[in-house]
Amino acid sequence: MSRFLFFHLFLLIFLPLSAQQRLSREQSEHEATALIAQWKYDIKNQYQQAWQSQKLTIGDKTMPFWYTIYGEKPADGYSLFISLHGGGNAPQKLNDSQWENQKQLYKPQNSVYLAPRAPYDDWDMWFKPALDAFYAALIQMCVAYLDVNPDKVYLIGYSAGGDGVWRMAPRMADSWAGASMMAGHPGDVSLLNLRNTPFMIWCGELDAAYNRNKECAQRGLEMDSLQVQDPAGYIHQTHIVQGKSHWMELIDAAALPWLQQYRRNPYPTHIVWKQADVPHSHFYWLSAPVNQLQRGNTVRLMLEGNTVNITQCDYTQLTLHFNDELVNLDRPIIIKYKGKKLFKGKLPRTTANLKATLAQRNDPRYMFPAQIQVRIP
Repeated sequence: MSRFLFFHLFLLIFLPLSAQQRLSREQSEHEATALIAQWKYDIKNQYQQAWQSQKLTIGDKTMPFWYTIYGEKPADGYSLFISLHGGGNAPQKLNDSQWENQKQLYKPQNSVYLAPRAPYDDWDMWFKPALDAFYAALIQMCVAYLDVNPDKVYLIGYSAGGDGVWRMAPRMADSWAGASMMAGHPGDVSLLNLRNTPFMIWCGELDAAYNRNKECAQRGLEMDSLQVQDPAGYIHQTHIVQGKSHWMELIDAAALPWLQQYRRNPYPTHIVWKQADVPHSHFYWLSAPVNQLQRGNTVRLMLEGNTVNITQCDYTQLTLHFNDELVNLDRPIIIKYKGKKLFKGKLPRTTANLKATLAQRNDPRYMFPAQIQVRIP
């Protein structure tokens, strides 16, 4: 028996009839609204101590954080800027001072400005494997407690914080409305996942330590090339600031209003998903098998109307999640792989799917009433 059939048999046997019942679009939207309200309540309970103490503990690591609010709350909720400080493999006192500096560095308007303190004193302090869960929890708390719009979350960082942006912007690309890297080093990161995430590169022309200036300029050319090949994607700007070294004297603050032009599109119709050094099982409206996650595995697909065309998939199966913003769920969905039809049919909206995807993703915008798992030939 396939895993897909077993899963649906499990739902039929163990879930109450109300959770299995097919929903209309209106019923699905009503259910989603109620589930989001409950989710926010649960998040507040889960993180009450962390929020009050401004210290987030996951496993054996603790991340202190500080935040302030600039301006008025827009009708669609605040923006959130997560701002990563510099420092690195240095004494705790130095990294503490960099955190204090980062708190006052930028002032985005109509926004929550949040500066966390890295839970490590190391060169890769902002992109160690445990960090993904910390970023996700910070976003969840701000959505629940401060009415942050989850489609208006931006990642920025300076120096070692810029190193973190280089890695985490692609690794969690489906979490960000945009990202800006200031004075960091890209290492060997792949930028393919930034197809739907506006990205800025800022570096001083004279910032020659670790060849930052040359590496940043080269990555800017790489983004140029990606956009030439895919003009509708890879929105970016590269600024190699003339006459400036590692400190750019806040010229880079121009990134903040630039980023705020953009909102996350959680339902892009063109997806490029390449696993980073820390693999994820979900990306936008896709899920891959947990036992097949490895760095470099790639999925490419496009959605036109109700037809999904998968052109590359390095997994034996892929789960596609749908809602009424992405497709017309009252009509059949067609899924193809390299021109071969894998599935055609209507997919039911169910409360079970809404609950399962909200629990998996902990992001109200990635709650889906319908899904299908297809085997890749």
